[in-house]
Amino acid sequence: MPRTMALDPLFTAVNCEVFTDRHLTNLAAGTLAAVRVPDFLDTSTCRTALAALDRLPTADYDPARVPTPILRFGPALNDYRDESGRLDAERYWHDAEAARAAWQRAGMRPDPIAVSMARLGSAWGAAVAPATIGGRALFGGTLREINAGALIHYDDINREFPAGLFDQGIVAQLAFNVWVTVPTAGGATTVWRHRWEPADEQHRQAYGYQPETVQHCQRVSLAPEPGDGLLFNPANFHAVEPNPTGRRIAFAFFLGLTPTGQLIAWS
Repeated sequence: MPRTMALDPLFTAVNCEVFTDRHLTNLAAGTLAAVRVPDFLDTSTCRTALAALDRLPTADYDPARVPTPILRFGPALNDYRDESGRLDAERYWHDAEAARAAWQRAGMRPDPIAVSMARLGSAWGAAVAPATIGGRALFGGTLREINAGALIHYDDINREFPAGLFDQGIVAQLAFNVWVTVPTAGGATTVWRHRWEPADEQHRQAYGYQPETVQHCQRVSLAPEPGDGLLFNPANFHAVEPNPTGRRIAFAFFLGLTPTGQLIAWS
């Protein structure tokens, strides 16, 4: 008879009316799996953002690195690591400035990224500041259209750039997503109670990992609704389920908790 999995009673997903500082600290401490706020963005804001998407220069990832099609706007740091594991700074800053200019030209009002950061700052009790490198602010606020799913993976800036990257130290990293349109079925985000271990490398698959890596791990799955805001700790392995029809579009960024208790953001 198979052994019953012992469950962590603290690894749960909760729905709340607003994000709070307790939510952020519990996610950072690993005593919560995910927090979702339904209607974080109202219907009008979602429609306005969706109407402006055609004005943003989107592109697919390199299929050699990301085998499932994912449409994106905005530079993400882990796409700019060179062979030595350092930031390809010249290419990153060029693309970051181009993305800022394109964002301004798109004229998204209200700005879903600005709204989201302001509300998270209010929850924390201090404004969210951009992460910086040499005093220069990083780009924050990507767009992702994920319809074919995303592989099981994790995000951890301290592992991605072990020599350090930001002017600020990071003691915990959180991921934020807010959806402006979702499919009628599929597209759920799953978060597993599992963080990277050296043995996981035997299950590598492109940028992510095969299902065997987490097959015995506790998990939570959340199907998105339009306007939902979601926070989770991306050091936990996570993935996106494919959706058979429709579009699954979200704005996203990372939050970092610094040793001085500041929240900083980047993509």
